[in-house]
Amino acid sequence: MINVSDLNQYGYCPRRYWYLHYYDTQGRNYQRIEGKTTHARKSTRGDWVNELYLESKELGLKGKIDILDLEDANQVPVERKRSQCGTYYWNDELQLAGYCMLLEANTDGQVPEGVIYLYATDERVRIKITEEHRAAVREAIHQIRTMSPDDVPPLTDNPNKCEKCSTREYCLPRETAILEPHQAEGTGWEDVV
Repeated sequence: MINVSDLNQYGYCPRRYWYLHYYDTQGRNYQRIEGKTTHARKSTRGDWVNELYLESKELGLKGKIDILDLEDANQVPVERKRSQCGTYYWNDELQLAGYCMLLEANTDGQVPEGVIYLYATDERVRIKITEEHRAAVREAIHQIRTMSPDDVPPLTDNPNKCEKCSTREYCLPRETAILEPHQAEGTGWEDVV
């Protein structure tokens, strides 16, 4: 089964996910350690269920919802993000949608929305989970399952994502664009080198 958090990695950059999955390049990443510490400090705040682990063989997903907020008999998963700029991205929504689908698979109810909590601004952003989100989750699961160690995904189409990426020293996007220009075609990297 695929970890729901992997949907976030894959949504950010399939190549990044490939390196993390097949080569375990994450190591002791500062952001990951700080994120876990921040989660631990915040896990006793409020009236909610903390860190609920669920899995669904039907979906092929497993994961731990940071917080399950039980507001007015509704189940609202909350995904906490340490974003320093106080924003979130599509890949964060993809992860949240995965948690909503996982929660639905383990309960009788629909989970039409979730929340992304941003530490930097202490803000809760409600995200309506659409069919587009659900289709993107299913497609990401399919793409992840069809990956192989011998088939490196292409470079990301947004070179700015590589600036802070923890797999950059393994992925070598600039070097790949120089040595294998066909991998850079249509990605934006052809303009960088």
